Amino acid sequence: MDRIIIDGFTCYAYHGVLPEENSLGQEFQVSIELGIDLAGHNDDQIDKVPDYRKAVMAIEQVMYGDSCRLLETLACRIADKLLSLPGVLETTVEVRKPSPPLPGVQGGVGVMVNRRRQL
Repeated sequence: MDRIIIDGFTCYAYHGVLPEENSLGQEFQVSIELGIDLAGHNDDQIDKVPDYRKAVMAIEQVMYGDSCRLLETLACRIADKLLSLPGVLETTVEVRKPSPPLPGVQGGVGVMVNRRRQL
């Protein structure tokens, strides 16, 4: 399977379990892989392949949309939206909090989900 990769989309948003996370917000990082089929693609035309600009817009819609308590929910919502894009057969989505409100955690926390389009 061929892949489009968007690595390290960073945004400031208002998601989390703690009230402060929803009122003050925090940084999130999102990385995705889109499974696509480029077999026989030689046209060099944007309308012949999935447009990764639309994938970024899908991420923004979820991250700046309704607040979620859980990273798991954010990752699943992004995956569902990406699978609705034409030509996307599967996706892997990772959503990270680089600075979670957890004492001693310095490398961040994250959730990764993988989804396939149901045929």
